[in-house]
Amino acid sequence: MRILGISCYFHDASAALLEDGVLVAAAEEERFTRIKHDYDYPKNAIQFCLDQAGVTGEDIDYVVFFEKPFVKFDRLLKTALQGFPKTYWMFVQSMRTWLFDKLWIKSLIARSVGIDSKKILFSEHHLSHAASAYFCSPFDEAAILTFDGVGEWATTTMGVGKGNDLKLTREMNFPHSIGLLYSAFTAFLGFEVNEGEYKVMGMAPYGSPKFVDKVWQVVQQNDDGSYWLDPKYFAFHYSTKHSFTKQFAKLFGEPRRLDVPFFTETSGFPDYYGPKPSDFEQLCKYNQYYADIAASIQVVTEELILQLAREVHRETGLTRLCLAGGVALNSVANGRILRETPIEELYIQPSAGDGGGALGAALVGWHGALGNTKRFVMDHAYWGQSYGDGEVERAINKAGFDFTYVDEESRLLDATVDRMVDGKVVGWYQGRFEWGPRALGNRSIIADPRKPEIKDIVNNKIKFREPFRPFAPSVLVDKASDYFEVDNVEDSMPSRFMLLVVPVKDSERDTVPAVSHMGTARIQTVHEDTNPLYYKLIDKFGQATGVPVILNTSFNVKGEPVVNTPEDALDTFAKSGIDTLVMGNHIVDKP
Repeated sequence: MRILGISCYFHDASAALLEDGVLVAAAEEERFTRIKHDYDYPKNAIQFCLDQAGVTGEDIDYVVFFEKPFVKFDRLLKTALQGFPKTYWMFVQSMRTWLFDKLWIKSLIARSVGIDSKKILFSEHHLSHAASAYFCSPFDEAAILTFDGVGEWATTTMGVGKGNDLKLTREMNFPHSIGLLYSAFTAFLGFEVNEGEYKVMGMAPYGSPKFVDKVWQVVQQNDDGSYWLDPKYFAFHYSTKHSFTKQFAKLFGEPRRLDVPFFTETSGFPDYYGPKPSDFEQLCKYNQYYADIAASIQVVTEELILQLAREVHRETGLTRLCLAGGVALNSVANGRILRETPIEELYIQPSAGDGGGALGAALVGWHGALGNTKRFVMDHAYWGQSYGDGEVERAINKAGFDFTYVDEESRLLDATVDRMVDGKVVGWYQGRFEWGPRALGNRSIIADPRKPEIKDIVNNKIKFREPFRPFAPSVLVDKASDYFEVDNVEDSMPSRFMLLVVPVKDSERDTVPAVSHMGTARIQTVHEDTNPLYYKLIDKFGQATGVPVILNTSFNVKGEPVVNTPEDALDTFAKSGIDTLVMGNHIVDKP
C-alpha cells in the first residue's frame, strides 16, 4: 500500500511517500524550485517521490494532506472579524489566496496526482506533527509535545503514543504561541520571520539575559505549562507585515537597524566587514543591547519549553519524549530538556517544522485511518534525490571545469582529507540529499575544525553571512564524548540530526575552535551503518590529525536552499570561495 503525504501553503512545502508503512522518499519543494522555504503546491517534490518509488499517481492508494484547510479558514475569518478594522488589509490579502487556491486543495491534488478525490484524506496540523515524530521514533510508548507558530487553531499540544495509537490530550490555541513569540523577537532583531530564528539563537550566546523580566511582561506561564501572550504587544493576529506593536517597541526600544553589521566585543570584528569604523566602541554597545535581547528571549523560550516537558512527564509518567513543530528545532532547549527535566530519551525527526507535516500526514493515514501496526524507525535523514556518475560528469563538462576521477574509495577519502588538512574548504556532495534543513554529510561544506581562522573564511568567502553564526561539528559517534559533554551518545537520536546543543569540553575548546560557539556546539554524531562514506571520511581525518571531528555546514550560500542537483553544486562552487568540490568520485579543484 502506498500513501503520499503533502504539506504546503504556509512555508516549507514538501511531499513524502510510504510503501507499506515504510518511508521511501521525502523532500521539500525548495530543493527543486530553488526558492527558499517555498510554500507553493509541491508538484516537483511529489513527482520526485513517485519517480523514486518507480510508480505513477495511479499506483497511489491514498493521499493525506497535513491539515484541515476549512478549519484554518475558520480561524482567519474569526480573527478578522474580532480585530476589525485593524485586520482589514490582512483579511483582503488572505482572501486572495484562500478563495482561489487554498480552499480547493482537494481538487488540485486529485488533478495533479491523478487520484480519485475519495482517496484524499485530511489530517490535523498538530496531529501530523505528532505523528511525524512518534511513528518514526524507536519508542513503543512516549510522551509527545508539539509547538510551532500556529496550525488550524492549535499552537502547542501534549499527547501520548502507545503502539500504533496516538492521542493528543491537551492543546493551547492561537494567538498564544511560543513560535509566534520567538518570531516577534526575530523581527525586532532585524531578521526574517520563519528564516532568521536560527540567527537569534546564534546571536544569543554573545549577550547576557539582562531583559528576562521585560520578556516575562509580554508572556506569562502557569504551573501547568500553559502560557499567555499579552495581545497589546503583538500584531501578528491583525497584520501580515508587522509582528509586534508600538507598545512592544516602547518596552524594548527601537528595532535593530539593518544597516549596522552585527559585532560585539566578544564576537570580534571580522576582516570581511572592511575597515574598522571610527565609532567602533559605540556600535559595539549598540549591538550588545540586541545581543542581550536575543539572550533574554532565548532563555524565556527555553523556560517555556522546559516547563511543558516537565508537565507532560507529570501527566504521563513517561521519560521518553517526542518533539515536533518548528520550535523543536531550538537545539539549545533540546539539550536542556535532557539535562534539566525528568526526560531521559528524546526523539525529533530531522524535518520537525511544517515540511515534516507531509511525513506525519502519511503516517496518520497509515496508522490512524487504516489501523496498521507496522512501523519503521527514522535513524537517518537521507531520503532525497541522488545523481549518478554520468549525470555528475555531464554537469562538470557543461560547466567547463577540469576534474579528476577517482574510482577507489580510499584514494578519494585520502585526497579529500589532504585538502582539508592543507586548509582547503571542501564541498562534499554524495548520495541522496537530506530531509530537513540540516546538511548531514551528503550536501555539506566541510573543513578542518582545528583552524580558528576557518570560521571567518567560511562565513566570509562561502556562506556570505553574519560572523556570529556557528558551524557544527560532525564527530564519530564513538568519539563524541571525548570532545563534548554528551551522555548516552550511542542512543542519542537528536544528535544524529544536529538537533542538540551541548557544551564543548573545556580541555578541547582549543582543539576544535572553529566549531566551538562560545563553548557550545550543535553536534552531529555520525554512525557507520547510516552513512558509511562520511564516517570513513571523518575516521581518515582523525587518523591524519588525531582529531576525528570535522566542521560541517550546509552546502549553500546565503539566501539559497541547500543544493540538490550537480548543477546546483557547481553553481555554488563557482560563485563562492569553496576550494574543492568532491561529487561522487569526481574531484574538482579551483586553479
